Amino acid sequence: MKLTSLAWAAVAVVLAFTVGFSPAPVAAQQEQPKGEALPEFPLLNSKNRKVALTPDKTSIIAEVAGEGKESKVVRVGIVAEVCLRQGPLEQFLTKKGTKEHEAIVRVDLDAELIHLAILAAGGKVGTPTGFLNPKTNEAQYTPATGSKVKVLVHYKKDGKLHTHTAQEWIWDIKKKQPIQYEWVFAGSEFIKDPDDPTKKPVYAANSGDIFSISNFPYSTLEFPVQISKDDAQLTYEARTDKIPPLTSKVWLLIEVQPDKK
Repeated sequence: MKLTSLAWAAVAVVLAFTVGFSPAPVAAQQEQPKGEALPEFPLLNSKNRKVALTPDKTSIIAEVAGEGKESKVVRVGIVAEVCLRQGPLEQFLTKKGTKEHEAIVRVDLDAELIHLAILAAGGKVGTPTGFLNPKTNEAQYTPATGSKVKVLVHYKKDGKLHTHTAQEWIWDIKKKQPIQYEWVFAGSEFIKDPDDPTKKPVYAANSGDIFSISNFPYSTLEFPVQISKDDAQLTYEARTDKIPPLTSKVWLLIEVQPDKK
């Protein structure tokens, strides 16, 4: 996909969004386990260039191929940290301080930045999972929609580099294999303050539902299949032997899949 004016606008918004941002001070904590260091960002082609989408130059990176009107974002990399290696799952990626007890990796970022980065990579927003029939107001499941998104993890473990789909870290207990579904760009929701409509809307995935496994109405990425919270807790768990130590830094490589014609 060519880097259209809309995609460049998304890149510009990400940069503008983060100008002047500084993380909140962190309270004293117990010493954390030492995880693996973040590997270099893996370019698909050495001729491609990296475009930083955050002021720190590392949190979100776009890989751009070509020049001028022929340039295109081939994928986006997001720095995440391993926060869980064992136990049942409802999320794959969450926000720090929210749902780390049920997600494998976390980010210390506003989730809206991830949304904008996926837009820059050519993603088309769909709709989150529906739970009610709007006409009858009765319970009715509607699958999430949006561009299909491939998520890879790139990381170090035991001195070796590994790259594979994020699904390899999510184990289906009943089928005894990694989860087989593909994420779609549901796009969460922007919620307005009813008491002050002039305020900037809140990006709902900041509640922790960024890349979800079970169905939530505010997920950025979601599986377009019916998975309740109870089903997720009983069916999916972290694949401990594949995941590097807690606090390890990993790249989440986001590739928007082309629409079928």
